[in-house]
Amino acid sequence: MTSTFRLRNAVAAAVAVGLVGAATVGAAASPTATTSHTRAAAAAAAVPAGSGPSSPAAWAEDAAKTNTVKADRHDVRRWEQFRLRGKVTGIEAGATVHLQQKQHGTWKTLPGTSVVNRSLDYSMRVKLGIKGLNHVRTVVAGQPSNAVAVTVH
Repeated sequence: MTSTFRLRNAVAAAVAVGLVGAATVGAAASPTATTSHTRAAAAAAAVPAGSGPSSPAAWAEDAAKTNTVKADRHDVRRWEQFRLRGKVTGIEAGATVHLQQKQHGTWKTLPGTSVVNRSLDYSMRVKLGIKGLNHVRTVVAGQPSNAVAVTVH
């Protein structure tokens, strides 16, 4: 899961750098304006083979999926309950929501799930026992959310 997330970010960064680099090289090499065909070729060349969706439609579908989450409290005592509320787009209602916690630099899936409702929202009750700063996130249909910081006292 984490490798997929990192790979997706690495590919997005590579595409962004490739597009900027290609635009700079194209502008320096030719005083005329670059065409959309040139930009598309530069974007395709910037993406390493086998790293992500192969078609532009698949890239757009992947980019259309979003998963955002917020915590109702950011300071709790050990094993005290708080709630995570999230919103998704591009993901069907009924999809399973998994909770993850960052432990020793890697995301670990915790027990307990929730379900996306027909309003494309979800909510889950969470209790954490590890004291200190905890980072949690949710994953829906392979789409990780933003990390939320919760301090456990």
